[in-house]
Amino acid sequence: MTREEKSIAIEDLTAQLADVNVVYLADISGLDADTTSNLRRACFKAGIKLEVVKNTLLEKAMEASDNDFGDLASVLKGNTSMFIADTANGPAKIIKEFRKKGEKPVFKGAYINQEIYIGDNLLDSLVAIKSKEEVIAEIIGLLQSPAKRVLAALQNQPGKEDSAE
Repeated sequence: MTREEKSIAIEDLTAQLADVNVVYLADISGLDADTTSNLRRACFKAGIKLEVVKNTLLEKAMEASDNDFGDLASVLKGNTSMFIADTANGPAKIIKEFRKKGEKPVFKGAYINQEIYIGDNLLDSLVAIKSKEEVIAEIIGLLQSPAKRVLAALQNQPGKEDSAE
C-alpha cells in the first residue's frame, strides 16, 4: 500500500467514525469461508456494516476523529474487524449468536454512545443493553398500563349492566 493509498484509507475510516455512535471491534480470523459468509449475511440483515481493517490505519483514524475513543486503540492487535451499527446491542447479539458454534468472533472492544467497553468478558453485558426503540416501547407500555386498568375497571362496574336494560 502506498503512502497516498494509506492516507486515503485513513480519511475514509475517519469519515466513517465521525458519523457513528456504535463501533464494535472483534477478531474473526480463523473462521471458515462459510461461517464468514453467514456472519456477513447476518450483519447485513441487521443493518450492521462489517469491515476488516488494518490496525495502524484504524488507530490513526481514531486519533484524527472528533470522537474520543479513549483506550479503544489498545485492543488493536492481531486481526481486527469493525462492526458499525445504529443499535447499541446489535453487534453484541450477532457475536454471541456465532459464539454458540465456536470460539470466534472474539469481542475486543466497543465504542457505544461515547462510552468505551474493553474485554471479551463484557459481551453479555452489551447484549443486555436496550436500544432506544426498546426503551421507548417499555415507557409507552408503562404509561398505558394504568389507563388500561382504569378503563377495564369502568367497563366492569356492577351497576352499569343493570342500568342498560
